[in-house]
Amino acid sequence: MLLKINFNYFYQIKLLAKTHISPHITSIKKFWHSQSGDWHWLQEKPMPIASLNRSLWRISVPSFSFHFMLGLSSVIATLALLADSVAVIIGAMIIAPLMGPILGIAYSATVSNRRLLRRSILTLSTGIILTIVTAWLTTMIVGLRTVSPEILSRTNPTLLDLGIALAAGAAGAFANSRRSIADALPGVAIAVALVPPLSVVGIGLAFAQKTLSLGAFLLFATNLVGIIFSGSLVFLFQSYGNLKRAKKGLFFSIFVLSILGLPLSISLRELLIQENVRSKVSQLVRNQTLTFANSDINSLKIQSFSNRLDITMQIAADEDSITQNQIELVRDFLARELQKPVELEVVIVPVNILKAPVR
Repeated sequence: MLLKINFNYFYQIKLLAKTHISPHITSIKKFWHSQSGDWHWLQEKPMPIASLNRSLWRISVPSFSFHFMLGLSSVIATLALLADSVAVIIGAMIIAPLMGPILGIAYSATVSNRRLLRRSILTLSTGIILTIVTAWLTTMIVGLRTVSPEILSRTNPTLLDLGIALAAGAAGAFANSRRSIADALPGVAIAVALVPPLSVVGIGLAFAQKTLSLGAFLLFATNLVGIIFSGSLVFLFQSYGNLKRAKKGLFFSIFVLSILGLPLSISLRELLIQENVRSKVSQLVRNQTLTFANSDINSLKIQSFSNRLDITMQIAADEDSITQNQIELVRDFLARELQKPVELEVVIVPVNILKAPVR
């Protein structure tokens, strides 16, 4: 009798919930569906493996269209780098199709699709050669020999660039496996630089400056390996392939990343030291010297070497307000404070003040 009473009790609770609560839950679901539209990220499943195979196969084909668009992207990126135009460089990144075969390599390494792997490597290799040659030829035709800040910014990669490449590779792989967010792919292309570093390699060859070419190629290699590694992990976590198949590719990527990590970590360390010195020099010059008290410091550049610091300052001041003796005193003061020999160069931009008195 007791069991019967309990059963009836729970049956009444279930009936009450179905009668009074279920309609409210249904209303909430309908409201959420009407407000969220197609944004069902909790329910969305990855693209079927057959569809993803076809998609990556299509964007990894070494076709005329691929090389034509990549050649145009290289021309645009090279001219923009020479002209120091950030906006145009971004445009070159958007139209460059180089991300396709790289993701093809990441995916094929995960699922052991050797045919796609060979095709992607072939497309990527011909694309790299085409981009470098196009950049070299464009630079030779234009005839400019100016190393712009945009060119220099792509010749000294650090671990920060590796972090960007890892995040961009994960985003690219995820976007390719989800039809609803495929529009995010142009943003991925902008986030990670592929064509601009290769263009700088070509520019460096045209300038006969190996340091430019080597630094830019290191940046490209960092981006390439970072994208492949993180892209493979994202494909793997979405059940494309398995760890046994992906093991060789992942181990190889980790091996290459460990090799690249040494120069990247050294560059990051030098960057941190340089920023620390820059901040200290700026503070010392502005607050603890009288020489530049009545001057405006427009720019401050610092190069750190093993045996000295090269400091270049551009200031706005009267031509006769600062003497050579004062510059030498400031140099000695900075050398004592920083405990390192300093070579100081001061560029004075004359300031002429014109007044119109009241009549």
